[in-house]
Amino acid sequence: MSAAATEAGRFERFEGTSGYSASEALVDAVNCALALERPLLVKGEPGTGKTLLARHVAEGLGLPLDSWHIKSTSKAEEGLYVYDTVQRLNDARFGDGDVKDIRGYIRLGPLGRVFAAESRQVLLIDEIDKADLEFPNDILLELDEMRFTIMETGDEIVARERPMVIITSNNEKELPDAFLRRCVFHFIDFPDVEQMRRIVDVHHPNVEKRLLDQVLVKFYWLREQKELRKRPSTSELIDWITALLRAGADPGLLESELPFMGALLKNEQDTRAIQAFQARGGKTPRSFEELGGARR
Repeated sequence: MSAAATEAGRFERFEGTSGYSASEALVDAVNCALALERPLLVKGEPGTGKTLLARHVAEGLGLPLDSWHIKSTSKAEEGLYVYDTVQRLNDARFGDGDVKDIRGYIRLGPLGRVFAAESRQVLLIDEIDKADLEFPNDILLELDEMRFTIMETGDEIVARERPMVIITSNNEKELPDAFLRRCVFHFIDFPDVEQMRRIVDVHHPNVEKRLLDQVLVKFYWLREQKELRKRPSTSELIDWITALLRAGADPGLLESELPFMGALLKNEQDTRAIQAFQARGGKTPRSFEELGGARR
């Protein structure tokens, strides 16, 4: 943490929110990033709450949130600003606007907006591994120095306060070492049964215990099936419970059946694998004892 931040006592601490079940290790990682004033890089399986984390950190700290959702075509400079030449050309042709004032055609991107903000903000850079290999290195300097220059005008944008930057990755590709050195890193492990109960309680606080037990047994059994190409995630479990509750599903039904499989399994190969298992007379476990090895 910078000397100025220490003297001013500005080290904010994240203590979690009621709407997000964060492990102690994850809360510590957030606070480490806050103390060091470095980006927090969060990895983990899809559906483990990486993207939601930024929203709840912003809520917990009482700060505004801005987001930059990365695509395969994203370029680093788009996060800083875009010079809208098309709009300027249209204004020149049709006589609308002051085309001599280039500043009127500068559109700040997510990084540019949080740098230019009057007060500290949280910035989510979501799924950075979707971009090309050079993308992380292309934003290194700006993340380090928290400033950049608009080349068309010569204006320098300097952050008044360093934003809290949260970067997510699904591990689709390796990130450069130089980039990793500048981040605080945390890997979100897939929740065990007890932590999953707490996560479900946030979304479905009144779900019947017997139904939840059956849901979790079947869910963790599915995740153990080696035939599956895509194991169901936490977000898909929440969707499945929502469907079961709205249908008024009886817990006893889940002892022998897997209704609404489309909420859990997302491709035909996985669906056929489970259907073939059932067609062979295979039985799914009805309790954690039968499942075996699942931690309560």
